[in-house]
Amino acid sequence: MSKARAQKIKVIIFDVDGVLTDGTLWFFPTPKQNGSQELTAGEAKADASGYEIVTVNTFEGKGFNAHDGVGMSLARLAGLKLGIITKRVSEAVAMRARELRIHHVFLGQDNKLLALDQILVAEGITDEQVAYVGDDIIDLPVMRRCGLAIAVPNARKEVRDESHVVTDHAGGNGAARDAIEFVLRAQGRLEQVLEKYLAESTSPELRGN
Repeated sequence: MSKARAQKIKVIIFDVDGVLTDGTLWFFPTPKQNGSQELTAGEAKADASGYEIVTVNTFEGKGFNAHDGVGMSLARLAGLKLGIITKRVSEAVAMRARELRIHHVFLGQDNKLLALDQILVAEGITDEQVAYVGDDIIDLPVMRRCGLAIAVPNARKEVRDESHVVTDHAGGNGAARDAIEFVLRAQGRLEQVLEKYLAESTSPELRGN
């Protein structure tokens, strides 16, 4: 049944934290005083609890898997459209999305169904032509509507139970690549796309060596 569902897919949408990453949130403090590393004694002195905040800004870092990036290149070569819908707002995610040329990027989405509806309208497709890859309960409303619901193995049990497919690799460890290859394999296009990718990424001088 999951293979039949995958054969209809034209768009693959991903959650970010726990799917394109391992779910870890990295926050790096930016010191006060216009970025200077020097703090006055008063600023550096902790209060009785030891938790005085001596910075006013932080920036968020993310770790992405290179295998997933290649998978997204394969998807583009096959003509599949890609999207991300995430509750968090992160410049690191926006940068990665630009780098990978992801077609639909929705950050800060508390209601992911609204973003899904916009993608459907933009692409002129129906629910059954969309695959969604998620890991937590906020993803369930979208997964229940989409034609192919994919969970990562590190997903919450409720999410795994309602998915049509569970990837072999965990979020941030190649899960997105698994999802893309599952769809392409079901559509009978994986080998052709792999050869096309190799042909485009290998210079003529190196071919056959």
